[in-house]
Amino acid sequence: MAHWNKFEEDLKKLIEYISGVPEEDPDFQLLLQYAWSNVRYHQFLDVNSHKITRVIDGIHEKLTIHSELPKAVSWLRLTDEFLELPLETVEGTKTKEHYAILSLLLALSDSPSNSQYIEKPRQKEEVQHDDFDWGKYLREGEDFDIGPYPDTPEWSEEESEEELQESLSREDSGIQVDKTPPEEQAQIKKAASHVSSKVGEPEARSWLEQHVVTQYWTNKASKFGHSFHLHSNLAAIWEQHLYNTDPLYYSEERTFLTEAQVIRETLWLLSGVNKLFIYTLHDGKISVRTDIMVAHLTQSCLRAVLEQIAAYGQVVFRLQKFMDEVIGHISENCPLGTLPTSRKFTEPPFRTYQSFVWALHKYFTNFKEELVSIEQCMITKDETVTLAAVLEKLAPRLSQLKMLHRVFSTGVAEVPPDTPNVIRASHLLNTLYKAIIEYDSVGEAAEQTVSLLFSLWVETVRPYLEIVDEWIVHGNLSDPAKEFIIQRNQDVPVNHRDFWHSTCTLYSVSEKTAIDETAGDGAGSSCNIDEENSSKQHTMVSFLKPVLKQIIMAGKSMQLLQNLESTDNQGLPMQNTHRDAERKSLYTLFLESLQSRLRYGEDTESCEHAVPEQQATKESLIKVQSVVARHLELDDVHDPLLAITFARLYMEQSDFHERFTSGDVHVHRSSESVTCQTFELTLRSCLYPHIEKCYRDCCGKLMRTLKTDYKLVEYLQAMRNFFLLEAGETMYDFYVAIFDKVKEKKSWQRLSFLNARLQEAVAQRYPEDSSRLSIYLENIDIVKKALPVHSIDGLTLSYKVPWPVDIVISSECQKIYNQVFILLLQIKWAKYSLDVLRFDEPIEANEKPQAGLFENSDRSFEALKTPVGLQIHRMFLLRVKLMHFVNSLHNYIMTRILHSTGLEFQHQIEEAKDLDQLIKIHYRYLSTIYDRCLLREKISIVKDTIMKVLNLVLMFADRWQTGLGVSKIESIEKMESDFKNCHMFLVAVLNKAVCRGSFPHLESLASSLMAGMEQS
Repeated sequence: MAHWNKFEEDLKKLIEYISGVPEEDPDFQLLLQYAWSNVRYHQFLDVNSHKITRVIDGIHEKLTIHSELPKAVSWLRLTDEFLELPLETVEGTKTKEHYAILSLLLALSDSPSNSQYIEKPRQKEEVQHDDFDWGKYLREGEDFDIGPYPDTPEWSEEESEEELQESLSREDSGIQVDKTPPEEQAQIKKAASHVSSKVGEPEARSWLEQHVVTQYWTNKASKFGHSFHLHSNLAAIWEQHLYNTDPLYYSEERTFLTEAQVIRETLWLLSGVNKLFIYTLHDGKISVRTDIMVAHLTQSCLRAVLEQIAAYGQVVFRLQKFMDEVIGHISENCPLGTLPTSRKFTEPPFRTYQSFVWALHKYFTNFKEELVSIEQCMITKDETVTLAAVLEKLAPRLSQLKMLHRVFSTGVAEVPPDTPNVIRASHLLNTLYKAIIEYDSVGEAAEQTVSLLFSLWVETVRPYLEIVDEWIVHGNLSDPAKEFIIQRNQDVPVNHRDFWHSTCTLYSVSEKTAIDETAGDGAGSSCNIDEENSSKQHTMVSFLKPVLKQIIMAGKSMQLLQNLESTDNQGLPMQNTHRDAERKSLYTLFLESLQSRLRYGEDTESCEHAVPEQQATKESLIKVQSVVARHLELDDVHDPLLAITFARLYMEQSDFHERFTSGDVHVHRSSESVTCQTFELTLRSCLYPHIEKCYRDCCGKLMRTLKTDYKLVEYLQAMRNFFLLEAGETMYDFYVAIFDKVKEKKSWQRLSFLNARLQEAVAQRYPEDSSRLSIYLENIDIVKKALPVHSIDGLTLSYKVPWPVDIVISSECQKIYNQVFILLLQIKWAKYSLDVLRFDEPIEANEKPQAGLFENSDRSFEALKTPVGLQIHRMFLLRVKLMHFVNSLHNYIMTRILHSTGLEFQHQIEEAKDLDQLIKIHYRYLSTIYDRCLLREKISIVKDTIMKVLNLVLMFADRWQTGLGVSKIESIEKMESDFKNCHMFLVAVLNKAVCRGSFPHLESLASSLMAGMEQS
């Protein structure tokens, strides 16, 4: 009733506050009655706790989706804490009052996800404990006898019953009873009483005797007391047997140890402790003492077990020694019984070894934690710990130690000390790589081993990936220890024309001969890494082989880009720094991809653990039922009810579910066993895509910069315009001036004349290229100089290409361009010489008085019937044949070769992904036109035949101009015979090449020349 009275007072205050009507007003009672009726007889339902829970979870999910994780965590934690707190007037937690308050708060809230909230730390009120001694206060003034032993606990009937049960015999329980003779027990009690009589504090002495280990490692250690049961004295019984059977047997004095002491020293040995009693370290080798024994094991059995443990301790000691050498914590004064370090690093170890040691350190840290847990279990004595149980528990770890020792011996210890760091690093990574592939091929049996190897490899490969990331992202090949397989050539600056071909050196070492070899990654070598020295086995970092070309291209492209953009980005250093801070490294991206790839296994495990207990029990029951049914069918019993009954009987066992599910149910590989789907596929999906993305970004940006900012395509077109005579009108004005000088028998080998004519011709249509073009003369072979057609071989056209375009258009490329340019000039010269010949020139040169010989056609035919006229007619026919040959060759070169090949070259330039590919496309284009212009040395006989015909054309043109007075019939016949022989030879050779299908582009030339031969 008091609760309702208090509630009525609150209701009056609410009415007065909202309506403003005072309590003395008669209307106030009407308002009060209306409010009471709504409060006491309301039609609202009680709050739904499930609905409030769904709303709370929905707000938490919304905050998580909006990436407001701090608010989401605070929201879930505060609501849970409120539901667990008791209210002042309500007992219990998670009551309807709790949910009612939350419902009110949710109704009053306005979009919790949009509000700014920062949780403030709250100070919890300290609970003050009452330390007042009420018992002493209440018993004040009373005499209370606590007896002679005030510290003795109070007696209870339960303790007396437990003592009675312990005093009963336990022979029927299967536990062996200690049958130590009463005399031995009396001696032990007498010795104990003797000790306690000498010590002033007997309780402290007994505590020390129970908790302090006997100094078994000293020579004065006495034999401890133990049970004389058969199982506890197997060593003594076996020794007595040897004494009785062998009259010459001599029992040496040995130190008796307990099994607990042996286990503890074993754990210490595997933890890396060297100064032990059972295991001794001498000359770097761990051995077992021969003067020890335990009561329940024979000497040979104990030694066999301990020697196996010592072998694993040797592995731990060797690995720990290597870790100390790398970390740098080796003491200069080696302890007694140990050797000085066999491999001390004269310089700081390179980062690959440091990462490998860090991976080993993390492994041994977990291993030592497991050993400490076993030792703590021995100290607390919660369960029985035996040496066999410890070895069985540590069996997976011991097999891993064996595998680690194999990897260490192959990858580190067997490498000669004077080996370069690049060989050591690559050899260690290859050893781990091969070990992963080897153990992964075994399958599920080597799951833990593959997991450990993969974790070691991921840690060890980190420096390599960091070097690659720094190079392909920032253009800086930072490798102070020279452990990376690619080294920067510091003698070649970035702005040098040979930078692209000589900037890096790829190291490869033959495993058979151990001789260092360096392969420069030039224009053609970077993609032929696998082809070079294929007859030898090279220690190459295996996991980088599929993307080594991309790494080299991306690194060099980024170096070139950094140099090109150094002037453009002077005002943007902060922007680049901010961009680098937001960017994830290659190693981080690799780990994230690896985790996302393995998330399937983790989700599978989490789903398995999330199965409700009832559902798991039902599934196990169905599975057991099917197993039992199959066993019953073997005995020709088909009774499903019997199978269900047997299954339920098995399910009633308390430990059945755990044993059955752990032994039979197939579980997906965990996240640690990552190489279930082969190690190479893991790298292809998690590492290589990131490297290829950087390669595409770097090389694509460089190609766009060269094409847009440095006009690479325009320069390539300029080379074709001037060297390949695609700018026909411009180059025609240049070379016709030279041909006219030769025709007029005037000197044309003056550089001033040549450059003036070239500049005059180019400046009219290509003024931007006039300053880049120049021409000079080279010395010609005396034998070639005697032939007219070779008199222009010394002409050399030069085009000044700026950096970095000269990386693509190098001086070697200009040499090939010049050879094609000379061939085209020779063909143009022969064609021009025949084209300018006039029909009246031979007659005018021989019969100048008969100027009107051809004015009358009748007289001309009559003149051709004379001997001189017949010679002129033969010259006309020969001129036509020569013109057909030269025109066929000219059309073949200019259309079938240069034009069509040029169109293919332009299309390939547009699709080039990196600069190296563009360089190769350019070289391939030059090689193609060089071959199809018949300039290759292996088909020099065809070129020489063509040169003879062209030389014959020039001689024929000269004879045509001089007239028949000089030219006799014998010379005409000789020219006809030489041309016929050359013509027939070329047709035969070209037809044979076309029939073989080796030179399909020659088909048009062969058919054209054959048509000319048929006409003749």
